[in-house]
Amino acid sequence: MRALDRKVLRDLRLLWSQAITIALVVASGIGGFLATLSAVDSLAQARDGFYASGRFADVFATVKRAPAALAPRLAEIPGVVDVQATVETFARVTVPGSTDPVIGQLIGLDADRPQRLNRVLLRSGRWPEGGSRPGGELDAVVTESFADAHGLGPGETVSALVNGKRRTLRITGTALSPEYIFGGLFGMPDLRAFGVFWVDHDELAAATDMAGAFNRVALKLSPQASQDAVLAQLTRRLAGLGGEPPHGRDEQGSHAMLDNEIREQRVLGTVLPAIFLAVAGFLLHVVTARLVATQREQVAALKALGYRDAAIAAHYLKLVAPMVLGGFVLGIGLGHAMGTMLTGLYADFFRFPRFDFGIPPGLVVAGLALVVATAVLGTLTAIQATVRLSAAQAMRPPSPGSYRRALLERLPRLRLAPSLRMILRNLERRPLRAAVTIGGMAAATAIVIMGNFFRDAIETIVETQFGLAMRGDLIVWTTDPVDAAAGRELARLPGVLEVEPGRRIAVRFVHGSRSQKGLVDAYPAVPSLQRVVDVEQVPRPPGVHGLLMTDRLARKLGLEPGDTVTVEVREGRRAVLRLVVERTVRDMMGMNAFIRRDTLNRALGDGDLANFFSLRAGPGAVERVLETTQGLPKVAGAFSKATMLRNMQEVSARNILIMSSVLTAFAAVIAVGVVYNNARIALAERTWELASLRVLGFTRGEVSVLLLGELALGIAIALPLGMLLGWGLTHGVVQLMRSDQFLFPVVIRPRTYAWAALCVVAAGLASALVVRRRIDSLDMVAALKTRE
Repeated sequence: MRALDRKVLRDLRLLWSQAITIALVVASGIGGFLATLSAVDSLAQARDGFYASGRFADVFATVKRAPAALAPRLAEIPGVVDVQATVETFARVTVPGSTDPVIGQLIGLDADRPQRLNRVLLRSGRWPEGGSRPGGELDAVVTESFADAHGLGPGETVSALVNGKRRTLRITGTALSPEYIFGGLFGMPDLRAFGVFWVDHDELAAATDMAGAFNRVALKLSPQASQDAVLAQLTRRLAGLGGEPPHGRDEQGSHAMLDNEIREQRVLGTVLPAIFLAVAGFLLHVVTARLVATQREQVAALKALGYRDAAIAAHYLKLVAPMVLGGFVLGIGLGHAMGTMLTGLYADFFRFPRFDFGIPPGLVVAGLALVVATAVLGTLTAIQATVRLSAAQAMRPPSPGSYRRALLERLPRLRLAPSLRMILRNLERRPLRAAVTIGGMAAATAIVIMGNFFRDAIETIVETQFGLAMRGDLIVWTTDPVDAAAGRELARLPGVLEVEPGRRIAVRFVHGSRSQKGLVDAYPAVPSLQRVVDVEQVPRPPGVHGLLMTDRLARKLGLEPGDTVTVEVREGRRAVLRLVVERTVRDMMGMNAFIRRDTLNRALGDGDLANFFSLRAGPGAVERVLETTQGLPKVAGAFSKATMLRNMQEVSARNILIMSSVLTAFAAVIAVGVVYNNARIALAERTWELASLRVLGFTRGEVSVLLLGELALGIAIALPLGMLLGWGLTHGVVQLMRSDQFLFPVVIRPRTYAWAALCVVAAGLASALVVRRRIDSLDMVAALKTRE
């Protein structure tokens, strides 16, 4: 073994504890990098594979009723390679033993014709069979996620209100569909409130008066096709058939949720590992710089013996290699474990025939390249000054430090204790090291804040949307707009205390060359049960003669208050309105606008119409009201605010707990790595000084104060800086994760700041205790023999 290699082993034995902390920081960064990005890659691969095998459509359209003969003519549109027309309807579903309101989507399957698009994959049981059943019973295959949420299996039954008639659905099996990978209601992670039921096509067509017709069509495009051109052609051919205008995958609910999740996780998988690797680079720099400083004479001897600068630099790179490579190997294992856990969380929301986790080799290579770059940069910057010295220069001891009165000492009438003066002077003598150490602890604080911020944000969203905006207990919506006087019938239901009508229409906003699809929500002049509440939790009244528009939508269209926007209605008579943007609002949900209901009805030339009603019910009356509304004509569905909130919180609370726990653990690793390494380096550099003080009569506690007091002061400075950094980091990540459809509120509550401070202080105390034990066991005789 070469002499320099033996020296590497000796140095590693001396630095074993610092090497472990550096390896843990590297492992945290690589583990987060591999776990997040590989889980996202696995999610994207599962999606793409299911889309390909299930022939997921590219364009979708809904109509009121279209003759079946129209479907073949749609295939003649240039760029269209396949067309599939179906009969679908929404129904209110009752699950035995559950009082939760459920909306079911019934889709007709034709056993005689194989599915060409959006192929349904049977997971258990058998396909539904046609033919009459006693009491009008229908066979049905249900989405696997809904069946799991309710514990349903083949042979069990649910009831559905189909076209005003109560029908029994007998479950014959469970299935998956590329169209419903995510099956939540209104984009919420509520798998209990929404289910898809595939039934016999002829039976469903007869039950909905759709024999010889269809009301939904899906199109597959060629790779070279222009989607915009196809959408324009399809819109013209479906004109006059009602329903909603055609749209691409970007507006398909399941696909939009998947795309949004993939984009957000890519952001987290990039930002957080970058912080960890930056801290690892700093630790390598500090440890190597300290080692080189203490081995200055050895470097001189090596130079005198003929070793070149490159050989000495390579020696120190070999020293840090086991630290970073050990951390890298540990990070691969950590990344695999965390990625498997993250994939399991995804599997609760997104259902695929096959969803396997794996770390792509390319990602491992990229991680290794990052680690190597971090090690080389951190090491070479630490050793370059010493290695470049000539042998004669390196033989001389470094120039003694320049001590002077600290800045605080120069303030008049301010008396500082001798120990505090020594601490301040030592910090000022090495300002760069002090700044980077404080920065590392501030980064740890910031990561804890960001990890727990999501809990604060979700709680704020719940408070705003379910407490301040949605003040009713139930929302009932109709199949088509009805006279608002129907609200009086709802008000007469037992247990109903207040009813408020509203109207929602799908539109396309146009301003110059810019356009955006969205919704216009129409409320009373002074809404009570359904309000617009901004991110500051301040209620905003709807537009009086024009629109109250979300600021994101206004920015995207280039609109300012006072400008006029064209509103193309995408339903009914497809009216085109010209409305003024009265004000903008920072709303959390969607690209929407708000207006008074009477103003909207007047602009459309309609009477006093509404298509949803917010209800406030008395104590314990919600379930009774939900059950009663099932017998009302033209009621398409209803949901309970309390039930939706409960189901959503069951899932989100667990996921937020996991995320905050992982990030807190990672932050603790950073804090321990920074504090412990800084304390060990300070102890090694000041051993002679501390031993001299002990000989002069200072107690162990007094000597420890000089060293650990410097760490405590660093933590005290780092905490407020870390809180500010956490605020900025959270804002930055939210900006990177932002989307047109959702505004994540940046809300950090005092408890989050307190928890972050507690975690960093605890990590500092643990490190301080270890260093204190080394101070107590200090060999004063050996230390005083050290040549200055």
